[in-house]
This record gives sequence, structure tokens and C-alpha cells, in this order.
Amino acid sequence: MTTTTTTTITPTSTEGEAMSKITALSISVGVLGMVSTLITATVWPLPVWVLFLAWASFFFVGSGVSGLLKSVACNWAGIAIATATLLSVQASDSALVLSIAVGIGSFAMVQVSRIPWISATPAIVFGFAMTVGTMAATGNGITTVGLGHPALVAAVTAAVGACFGLASEWGATLIGRLAAPRTVAAPG
Repeated sequence: MTTTTTTTITPTSTEGEAMSKITALSISVGVLGMVSTLITATVWPLPVWVLFLAWASFFFVGSGVSGLLKSVACNWAGIAIATATLLSVQASDSALVLSIAVGIGSFAMVQVSRIPWISATPAIVFGFAMTVGTMAATGNGITTVGLGHPALVAAVTAAVGACFGLASEWGATLIGRLAAPRTVAAPG
């Protein structure tokens, strides 16, 4: 009669346990954070901070493909509201008029969150901030024509950031699988 002995191989962390999900996600986000920064600094000049806001938005609203879609939809709703708000005050230098318009835009951001696919108000606010911040950082006004339009830059970057969110989630899953304990048959 032959006896089979098995040995469990476990990649360990400093505590002697298998890699945690948070460690796998940390590795994935760290590597992809480096990649996204390098890409936006050298190849595709998107505002990296907008990309990171969109990435955070992805994890805030959920995850997976449905999280990506909801995150982008919410961010784009905020971008649309910011664009309408900024266009409405384009002809005025009044702080009061701007304040009233932002108040109305803020009201609108919360109201549109009644729609199920854009029900994450913070992600909508992120989209608003992405637009205003991109306008301030680039110096391109809301009436800019072309690829430098702040809303277009923010919208593209929001989609790219959400894709990085999904990629980091998938990367963490892959890292977790590679680091998972496995059982192998010992000779003998």
C-alpha cells in the first residue's frame, strides 16, 4: 500500500499568513499608479490628479464593470453640471452670480442622484471638481474650442481613471491567486 503525503506551500507575509486582499490591492494600485503617472507625464498629458479622483470614484461606487460604468456615468453627470454652471456665468464677473450658479449646480448634483445609474452623489461632485480644477490648472476657459476643452479633458480622464480602477482590481485578484496557498503531492 502506498501512502501519499501532501505539503502546503503558502507564500507568507511578515505575520506568517497568506497575502491579504489589501496587500494584493496595494501592490496592484502601486504598480498601476506608477504606470499612470509615467503615462500622463510623458505620453498622454491627462491631469493625473483627475485620473486618481476617477480611480477613487470607481472604488467608491462599487467595483467590476458595473462599478466602472456607474463611476463614469456619475463623473460625467458632474462634468455636465459643472459645464452648464460655468457657461451660465461666463459673461459675468460677479462673485454673487457665480455663488448662486454654484448653489444651483450643487442642488442639481444631489437631485440627479435620484436616477439609479448616477445615484452616488460624491462621484458626481468629483466630476464637477474635475471640470473646475482642470479649467483652473490648464487656464482653458469653459468656452475653449478643441481638445483642450476642460470638460472634454475631464471626461476622457474620468473614463481612463475608471479603467485604471478596474485594472487594479483585476490585478489584485491575479496577485491574490498567484500568492494563494497551494497543495502539492510530496514524493513518496
